[in-house]
Amino acid sequence: MKISRASTLILLLCAVKNVIPANSHWKPTWPTYKVPVVLPQSTFSLKKPDFDAKANLEVLSSCGPVCHKHFPSPTLNELKEYMSYETLYANGSRTETNVGIYVINTGNGSQNSASGGKSRRKRQIYGYDSRFSIFGKDFLLNYPFSTSVKLSTGCTGTLVGEKHVLTAAHCIHDGKSYVKGAQKLRVGFLKPRQKDGGKVTKQTNSSSTEKMKFQWIRVKRTHVPKGWIKGNANEIGMDYDYALLELKKSHKRKYMKIGVSPSGKQLPGGRIHFSGYDNDRPGNLVYRFCDVRDETYDLLYQQCDAQPGASGSGVYVRMWKRKNQKWERKIIGIFSGHQWVDHNDAPQDFNVAVRITPLKYAQICFWIKGNYIDCRDE
Repeated sequence: MKISRASTLILLLCAVKNVIPANSHWKPTWPTYKVPVVLPQSTFSLKKPDFDAKANLEVLSSCGPVCHKHFPSPTLNELKEYMSYETLYANGSRTETNVGIYVINTGNGSQNSASGGKSRRKRQIYGYDSRFSIFGKDFLLNYPFSTSVKLSTGCTGTLVGEKHVLTAAHCIHDGKSYVKGAQKLRVGFLKPRQKDGGKVTKQTNSSSTEKMKFQWIRVKRTHVPKGWIKGNANEIGMDYDYALLELKKSHKRKYMKIGVSPSGKQLPGGRIHFSGYDNDRPGNLVYRFCDVRDETYDLLYQQCDAQPGASGSGVYVRMWKRKNQKWERKIIGIFSGHQWVDHNDAPQDFNVAVRITPLKYAQICFWIKGNYIDCRDE
């Protein structure tokens, strides 16, 4: 069934703005959280990696939502092991940092924290392809689409700081080794192609993507949680399929804040949104939204249409921030990929996003800010 261009544009704009045909007095509101503190305890050097892994965007798992909901919650020591992280530098050197986890209540520090849930992956189109290719600089260069960037390893990332990009861990590390190209990792920003003399080419129709180009910035260092590196071969790894990249220079674009993921029932319309550089539409930024079908503590299961290349996209929603009295979009997860799971003894497939839990928020925020004071309240 064909949809007129005008109808498609209206639908797209409504989806982007999270317009919800509901009672005008009701606003989906960001929950408030007291997040734990994740602090480095010790750092030591590791030998240089070989960078011999192939970027693999399909990670197999047979354990679905029901399976993971029956997994025991990790102990504090296990959490500290999973939340410890490797840092890879542009010169090829790397370090491992062990962390401590603390819950601070009204001035009293106590070691405690919680996390639970477990694993998933791959990507697929479900029935009618509901993705939108975003054309024209008026969309591509404006928020929120302008926060989506392309990694030189083939994935997508999202700007979450002046120099920081959030993406999926498997885009740079396969769980055993860093992928080829990770040492010279670059991040691409889609920009208008310029004619001789520096004038921007006029963008008039859908072929305008041919007049856009990527401007690349080198990555200074990357952080990958040990939960991904140590757990990739089992049902733990998928919960930690996220990584943070620090660029060598500021990108000067508006970025999107990270936030703790509300439950699926708290999301506006029960939907999530994300944009990425799907491989089947080269050079195009592709936007989509869909309902959350199921969830665990660490993962969101949905059937958003997606293809390889969209991995690492920031999953976001727009909700009312009561404290600031305004609407805010925040990244609440990282799109990981497609997964076949056993459901009632029958195979069922989902696309999966890693949720930003309070503990992951504390860790990622610390990586961005460099201190925990600015990461206490969410």
